[in-house]
Amino acid sequence: MFRGRKIRLLPTKEQELLFWKSAGTARWAYNYFLAENEAAYRAYLKRGKTGPRRISADDVRKYINNNLKKTTHQWLKEVSNNVMKMAVKKADYAVKKFLKGLAGKPKFKTKHRTKPSFYVNYASLARKNGGFHGERLGFIRTAKPLPRLPKGKRYSDPWISFDGKYWYLSLSYEVPASMAEELSGDTIGIDLGIKTLATCYVSGTKKKMTFQNINRTKRVRRLEKKLRREQRKQSRKLVANTACHKLIQHEGKKIGRKPIWKRPLHECRNLKKQHRKIALIHRRLANIRQNHVHQTTATIVKTKPSRVVLENLNVKGLMKNKHLAKAISGAKFYEFRRQMIYKCEEHGIQVIIADRFYPSSKTCSYCGYLKKDLRLNDRVYVCPACGKSIDRDLNAAINLANYFQSDTACTA
Repeated sequence: MFRGRKIRLLPTKEQELLFWKSAGTARWAYNYFLAENEAAYRAYLKRGKTGPRRISADDVRKYINNNLKKTTHQWLKEVSNNVMKMAVKKADYAVKKFLKGLAGKPKFKTKHRTKPSFYVNYASLARKNGGFHGERLGFIRTAKPLPRLPKGKRYSDPWISFDGKYWYLSLSYEVPASMAEELSGDTIGIDLGIKTLATCYVSGTKKKMTFQNINRTKRVRRLEKKLRREQRKQSRKLVANTACHKLIQHEGKKIGRKPIWKRPLHECRNLKKQHRKIALIHRRLANIRQNHVHQTTATIVKTKPSRVVLENLNVKGLMKNKHLAKAISGAKFYEFRRQMIYKCEEHGIQVIIADRFYPSSKTCSYCGYLKKDLRLNDRVYVCPACGKSIDRDLNAAINLANYFQSDTACTA
């Protein structure tokens, strides 16, 4: 079993400068691989779809090491070679997934919209007192010590990233499987929603648990109001600098217009300060939501049920609703499911994913009647057959708790 850790770093100014160089190298290598593959594909079409369709990651790395590094891109020598190597591998993996139809077309990484991150060679990463030693990085202090590993074991897939305020080291390591715990034998059905994040029903004790949606609290709403205010300030600064627009053309086609600023944006110090203010508010909101999901999933797992039944929500389809997209994205449904699966696995709890089209909300939990005309604004389920009146979310949680007995249940 592998466990992940994210540890805050305490670098010096020289080390932080090296971090930025490494993140820039990783971004450049990723974009270079995508650009070369697009050029190779265009040449493939011009040849009448004959010859190689794409370039392999090994060929791109060899060309960078044997040609670019020695001539025009000597700045690549300032960072570890594994930074470029892993970035090209990641881009190659993204292209392969796109060609197989498993993901969308990979996009080029930009300096201002991409999270700065780079790979650290796992073979040379060594734990030290108060920090760790990395390849071409030297000794780096950490806020917390790295986890100890048995002799002969190494950390897996270490990455250093920047969240807008601090640098972090993310890694995973293998831990022995935990001993089988004594479980209660109950089944918990979990219904996710926007009004409340999770409504849970325990089948054995018939206990109900409700967890609030953190986005509806006064703390988060105050931050969102502050975010809107700062974004309006940023918009005013941009409009004040606008002079005119120039036409953008690609391969002879008009694709849009780009503003021409009286002063280059990278020289506008006040605009940079405003960007940082907005980024820090986004960071704080993301941390609050992530922490709330962690606390909720941990509380559910600590009840030690034998089974947990989750909905198989089509989050991508739900996000197409322009009225609910913001609320759904802030609820972090997929992150909730991901945390429940790995936390239940650690404690030996079975996770069952209900069928996507299972009518948990439309089915009466007492008589089994299917109410097909149930609307989204009907918060209380009133059964036409038996006359039972029950909260809509609780009714769905009860149905999910009884779902594991069905033959169509599948384990995550």
